[in-house]
Amino acid sequence: MVVYKKPLEIFGRDYEFTNEVPGLPRRLSDLDDLEIGSFETNDKVTLSFWKAGKGDPLIFIPGWSANGAEYINLLYILSKQFEVYVLDQRNHGLSQKVTYGNRISRFSADLHEFLQHIDVKQAHFCGWSMGCSVLWSYIDLFGSSAIKKLALIDEAPSIYCHTDWSEEERIKAGAFASSAERMIDIFSGKTPGNRMAVNTDLFDYYTVEGAPAFENSHTFANEFVPQDMEALIRVQFDHILNDWRDIITHKISVPTLVFSGECSDWVESQRWIASTVPDGNAIIYGEHEHGDHFLALKDPLRFSKELATFFSPETGK
Repeated sequence: MVVYKKPLEIFGRDYEFTNEVPGLPRRLSDLDDLEIGSFETNDKVTLSFWKAGKGDPLIFIPGWSANGAEYINLLYILSKQFEVYVLDQRNHGLSQKVTYGNRISRFSADLHEFLQHIDVKQAHFCGWSMGCSVLWSYIDLFGSSAIKKLALIDEAPSIYCHTDWSEEERIKAGAFASSAERMIDIFSGKTPGNRMAVNTDLFDYYTVEGAPAFENSHTFANEFVPQDMEALIRVQFDHILNDWRDIITHKISVPTLVFSGECSDWVESQRWIASTVPDGNAIIYGEHEHGDHFLALKDPLRFSKELATFFSPETGK
């Protein structure tokens, strides 16, 4: 059974965003049909999701540490054309914090159950970062019959770099970490970065400077849905060690659009994904176009327009 509540029921008050950006909400209440739903998985975990709009279903799977609150701008824009859902994965956002089931395969099973609970037989899907891995796992386990079209935002097919790989293989895989433990410590803020263990510029771009839309969603999420870092890191070890290239090469059969940017550490791997799937294309944002890992949140107006165009029935097959 799915239970729906209005945001004001959950948060207790309205919220005014920091920056006034044309085309984006000024207040939380501007999303007048936004609802937050919840359901229980078969292993007794309560998961939450955000829903707004009417039309073809569009389901967002956020990246590691992200949640529906950070998608508030995308919900506002895209709900004018789609029935938009953002799933808060277990241990993320408003969903329950548990010490079990912290594997990408379980996250994809959660997605499978989510579709059953909301009674969606087919939808467009968009994964960002770890959300792409969840979708790759979903396709591996459940096939792609529920997927109309697939959008992927900047996720390395393999985070972990094996020592016997050539440099060409590492680049195509997008691999940038040689130690899962060190990466977990770095991403959770327990230790400073070391390029010998984790070679990434990711945190240089995790900033709201010059990105007023991202500042709006980021500040809102921090205030209303603060992170639980100890809960978040439980899935990291499994997430880091998976290699999804066989799924990308052999199991994706739907039109696929890949988003990345010139400032991404693994942009070449994103081009490889787009060239490998049967019906793939890539959009690469420039260095001065918020072309980094956070492009969809930094420029939600451009991203939403390009995503909606791709998901349009007149685009692609």
